[in-house]
Amino acid sequence: MFLCSRCSFAQAFSVIFIRCLNNKFLLRSLYRGMNTTKHVQHTWLLGILFLLIAAMLPQPHFAQERKVQNRPYIDMRRWHYGFLFGLHMQDLEFTHNGYTHMTEEGGQESWFADVAAYNPGFSVGVLGELYLTQYLSLRFIPTMHFGDKMVYFRDHLSGAEQKQTIKSTYISVPVDVKYAAQRFNNYRPYVVTGIAPMVDLTVKKQKELLTRRFDLAFEVGMGCDLYLPFFKLIPEIKFCFGLTDLLVKDRIDLTYKDLLKYTKSLDRVSSRMVVLTLYFE
Repeated sequence: MFLCSRCSFAQAFSVIFIRCLNNKFLLRSLYRGMNTTKHVQHTWLLGILFLLIAAMLPQPHFAQERKVQNRPYIDMRRWHYGFLFGLHMQDLEFTHNGYTHMTEEGGQESWFADVAAYNPGFSVGVLGELYLTQYLSLRFIPTMHFGDKMVYFRDHLSGAEQKQTIKSTYISVPVDVKYAAQRFNNYRPYVVTGIAPMVDLTVKKQKELLTRRFDLAFEVGMGCDLYLPFFKLIPEIKFCFGLTDLLVKDRIDLTYKDLLKYTKSLDRVSSRMVVLTLYFE
């Protein structure tokens, strides 16, 4: 989850955006010893979010002052083209079923899983935007996301732990609807929502968990068009929620069948992602 118990009350409003990323079924002991690292990650993410919101808000001192507009007709073009790069964090949400595994020695194991820490990944892509009305546009954003997820497994009964690194190279083709406010001077805030088909090019077999290559995500985010003298800069933060079950339950790829206990302990695995992007037009 993106918020820890030591985050300040001022940070709590971000739960509105990322509550779906929380896992309700994990034991608190899974995170013991990791709180400091996650607290730093929370502060880093929230700091970026605060800066983006602050950049989108007008300064009261200049609220009524009109300035010369840079590139005043750029939004009236039928098509807009650009490129993007950014950072993102990948996550997985697990639904557990309480499965109990019988060991060869006659003991029992009950495994739980979660992504307990987040590693920033890199995103790069191109932007195509179709003008619809003064306030609406349709966006096509072919993007590649390079990142990984560290999955921790913990046996509820014995306390034993296991971990797996899942590296992912996603090709995503989001189709988003963008609703922008009226332009004032050289900035224009907006909100965006849509769907994003994705394919993972780096799925590896013979591991504790095997995820499917194809996914479909729902996206929602916000950003601001900043009109500079020679180009348009667009900072944006977006939250992606996977709609499909990524868990492969028929593990015919396994040669070491004892690894099947991790798959059997789960009913569903879905993806989550937070993406901070800079667009250039």
